[in-house]
Amino acid sequence: MSIYDMEVKTIKGEMQTLEPYRGQVMLIVNTATKCGFAPQFKGLQQLHDTYKEQGFAVLGFPCGQFANQEPGTDEEVAQACELNFGVNFPLFAKIDVNGKKAHPLFQLLAKEAPGILGSKQIKWNFTKFLVDRDGRVVKRFAPTEEPAKIEEHVRKLL
Repeated sequence: MSIYDMEVKTIKGEMQTLEPYRGQVMLIVNTATKCGFAPQFKGLQQLHDTYKEQGFAVLGFPCGQFANQEPGTDEEVAQACELNFGVNFPLFAKIDVNGKKAHPLFQLLAKEAPGILGSKQIKWNFTKFLVDRDGRVVKRFAPTEEPAKIEEHVRKLL
């Protein structure tokens, strides 16, 4: 199964696959509005705005698995992202990224781009996965990695 076949639910509750992003570079991020890394939303939005015309998209997947730092409903998450951080890149419904209920997309991402020492666990909110135009997961970035530092990797793939 390719990454484009993965079924995801938008933040508005609509089911879709990632097929609309075929041929684009994607940065897939597990997010949380109450996380200490939440200021990264602004940098992610800036990356999205700068490169979207060249075939780049940031895709945000809210997750409440880490200290329940995403406690709200999908609607509340969407409002917080827009009002507090100016986010208009695509957001999806809250998911689990670890454990038995981990979304298949994040199972694939973690398998294709393991963390330190080969760990498949997502360590915290704002773990970022860079996917090339052919749907290959090319790199994982730690939660501490600022979006501005990822820009050179995005440019290389564009």
